[in-house]
Amino acid sequence: MRNPSTFGRQCRGIGLAALFLAGTTIGVVAKPIPQNPKPKKPGKEAFEALKKWADGEVRSILRPDEIAAFKKLTTDEEREEFIEFIWHLRDPDPDTPENEYREEFYRRVAYANEKFTSGKPGWLSDRGRIYITWGPPDSIESHPAGGPYERPSYEGGGSTSTFPFEVWFYRHLEGIGSGVEIEFVDPSGSGEYRIAQNADEKDALLFVPGAGATLAEQLGFSTKPQRPFFSPGNRNNGLFQGREQDSEFSRLERNFGLLSKAPIVNVRGKESVEQSVEFDVLPFDVRTDFFRAGDSSVVTTFTFLFNNQDLGFRDENDVKKAQLNISVRLTGLSGKRLGVIEESPVIAYQNAQFEAGRSQNSIFQKRVMLPAGNYKVDVVVRDVSSGHMGIVKQGFEVPKYSNDSMTTSSLVLADIVEPMKQASGSSFIIGTNKVRPSVTQRFKRIQNLGLYLQVYNVQIDQTTLQPAIDVEYVISKAGKEIARFKEDGKGGVSDLSGYGQQLVLGRTIPLKDFEPGAYEVQVILTDRVARKTLRPKTHFTVE
Repeated sequence: MRNPSTFGRQCRGIGLAALFLAGTTIGVVAKPIPQNPKPKKPGKEAFEALKKWADGEVRSILRPDEIAAFKKLTTDEEREEFIEFIWHLRDPDPDTPENEYREEFYRRVAYANEKFTSGKPGWLSDRGRIYITWGPPDSIESHPAGGPYERPSYEGGGSTSTFPFEVWFYRHLEGIGSGVEIEFVDPSGSGEYRIAQNADEKDALLFVPGAGATLAEQLGFSTKPQRPFFSPGNRNNGLFQGREQDSEFSRLERNFGLLSKAPIVNVRGKESVEQSVEFDVLPFDVRTDFFRAGDSSVVTTFTFLFNNQDLGFRDENDVKKAQLNISVRLTGLSGKRLGVIEESPVIAYQNAQFEAGRSQNSIFQKRVMLPAGNYKVDVVVRDVSSGHMGIVKQGFEVPKYSNDSMTTSSLVLADIVEPMKQASGSSFIIGTNKVRPSVTQRFKRIQNLGLYLQVYNVQIDQTTLQPAIDVEYVISKAGKEIARFKEDGKGGVSDLSGYGQQLVLGRTIPLKDFEPGAYEVQVILTDRVARKTLRPKTHFTVE
C-alpha cells in the first residue's frame, strides 16, 4: 500500500532551492515565512458576531451559494477560514499585502452609514445596499425637498408636486444592463429613501382628486385610474408612449436583480485542495513530514527526489550540468499567501563521473515552521535544457499536537539514520541526528530499513523519575507478522530518557532476509503510566 505521506512519482514534485553537485546536496537557505503573533482569544460577543457575519453588511456582495455554505459551518475556526477565503476570491492582486476589494467594500459601508442612515443603519437602506454592491453612480439627479415637478413626456407630462426623490444613473452594471436608472423616493420625509417600483410613487398629489394631472388628463384623454400605477401593464398614458424600462415588470426584474444579486466576481483561487497535476515528462517525487517544535509551531519538511535520467544535461567546460527553474507558492487553505520562493538548482558532474551520476537520484529537503492547519503548495518546475515542465497543486494538513496526551511525529522510513557526529554534510538534520527519508519508501535487500519517530508527552514514573514506555517494531506482510523487535534504547539513535517532553526512536533493520514484496511496519507505543497505546504505521516495498 502506498505511503500516505508520499505523493508518488506521478506527482510533479515540489522543488524549492538546491545545488546538486556530483550527487551531493547543498541546501540554499530561504527567508523564513513570517508568522503572525498569536491572537487573543475572542470573547463571547466576538463569536456571536462571527456566526452572524453573512447576515451583516457583506450579504450584499455574497452569492447565495456562499451564504448557504457559510451557514453550514459549525465551528468558529471554520468560519474564520471561510471568511478569509471569501475575501481572497475577490482580491484583485493577492501578491500585495492589501486586499483592495475588501478595503473598498468597507469604505462603501462607512460612506453608506454616514450618508444614508435614517431609522436604520445606512448599509441596510436601499440606497446603501445599492451603493455598497454596485459602487457610486455615474450621475445623481437629486430633489432633496421635493416640491413642484414638471413630468417628462414618458411620465405623461404636466405639473405636480413630489416627495423628496433621487434618480441614480449607471452607464453599465454587469449582469443588470446598460443605461440603468434607479429611482429612490422618501414619501415620509424621514430621510429613508425606498427604491421605487413605479414613477408615480414620487407624486405627492397622486391620491388627491383633480390635482397633479398629466397632460392627457388635463385634455380629457385619460383619467388617474388609467395611470400605470393603478393599472399595471398599461404603458400608454393617453398622449405619450412610456419607456419599456419604466414598465412594471421591467422595474420589478431590474430592482430584484439590483437588491438580490451579488456582483459577478472573477473567481480566482477556487482550486481544489485535492492533488491536481499537469506535466510534460518532468516527474519527481515529494513527501511531507511533521515534527512538533513548540506549543503552536510544527516543523514541516518537504523532501524531493529527482531521477537524473529525467533531466536534460549540457556540456559546460568539461562538466555536464542540468538546471531547473523552480517557482513555489505556499498558501493557507483560505488562500492567504504565506511565501513565494523562486530558485534555480543545478545538478553537475564531471565528464568522467557523468554516466554513473546520471543513473543516480538527487535528493533535497526544505523545512518551514507552520502553525497547525490546512495548506496548499503550488509548484512550477521547468528543465532549462529540455524545456520540459512539471506543475503540481497539492494540499496538506499540518497536525495540531496535544500538550496533554501522548502524540507522535510522522513515522519516517529512511535510508540513513545516524548520529550527527557521524554525518557528512549539513542536510537532513533533525535534532542531533541525520535522517534522510526514503521518498518512495522502496528499499533493496542490500539496504537497511531506517525508522525514525519522535514521541511527545510520555508520562513520568514518579518512582524512577523516567518515562515508562514500552516500544516494539512489528513488520508484517500480507497481514502476517514477519518480524518483531523490542526497543531497549541502546541501539541506533534512540533516546528514551527525554523526561517525557520528547523521546526519540531511531534505528536501522537489515533487509537481507526479507523477500521482495510489500510490507507494513508498525510501531507499538505503550505509556504504562498513562495506560495509553499508540500504533503509528506505514508501508514499504523490498525490491
